[in-house]
Amino acid sequence: MNMRSNPYTYGIILTLLTYLSFGILDTIQKTAVQYHSVFVLLFVKFTFCFIFSFFIAKKNKVKKFYLSNNYKIQITRCILSVCESCFFVLSFRYLALADAHTIGSLAPVLVLVFSYFILKEKINVATWLAICVSFCGVILIMRPGLTIFNPYLIIPLCAAFFYSLFQIATRLNAKYDDNETMLFYNGLIGAIITFVLSLFFWQPLHSFSFIFFIFLGIFFCTGLFLQIKALSITPASILAPYNYTIIVWGIIFGLLVYGEIPDIFTIIGAIIIVSSGIFIFRYSYK
Repeated sequence: MNMRSNPYTYGIILTLLTYLSFGILDTIQKTAVQYHSVFVLLFVKFTFCFIFSFFIAKKNKVKKFYLSNNYKIQITRCILSVCESCFFVLSFRYLALADAHTIGSLAPVLVLVFSYFILKEKINVATWLAICVSFCGVILIMRPGLTIFNPYLIIPLCAAFFYSLFQIATRLNAKYDDNETMLFYNGLIGAIITFVLSLFFWQPLHSFSFIFFIFLGIFFCTGLFLQIKALSITPASILAPYNYTIIVWGIIFGLLVYGEIPDIFTIIGAIIIVSSGIFIFRYSYK
């Protein structure tokens, strides 16, 4: 049977490959951020995103992708993207991949919360209960108030916060601009902001720096391309639960490359967050 004959199956496979690519990307970033400024790494990624936007626009035959119909929301969205990326990449400097990804996976739940308060969308009681359970999973992992509490776990929590706001801004921006336009400005504005910030937080480059930069760009653009392709043929609500496979890749690559073994609290917390998230997607987006 041809996979392309079933867009749901094909989209799911593309999504799994998407997060494999992002998992490799984050593994590279975890090493790269030990030797480079966060802003330099982000400048590289946003620059590749900017170049990639021309390829996508040409492929989809969108000519005036460089014109926005709402610059206010567009710029706000891009700033939120930079904030989210800064916190997430910074978390790799201090945390295991599994911990960073597990805490960061709270983002889809936060999107739902902000949708209620900002977009005035209705949420039923069962979904609210699932949201509360998700937060319990995060609390279990962080264990605030105990001597083993790791304050660095707040970093990916901030990343999840800004990413959820970025998603809300993207939904608002989608009413005015195409995906190609949003990708273009995300790369352009992101590259400008991170370039300026990298000048203030500059760290000398190394002989191996450009090897890191090339692979960052390759796996970042590969992940973006696969994600865009998957979403173009399969509804986001169908693909959303498979986004959590990034946690699996975080555990696998963390163990194989860095010898990181997640503790029992992280594993249980991850199961709680993922289970709650899947319930929310399945129950709320029928």
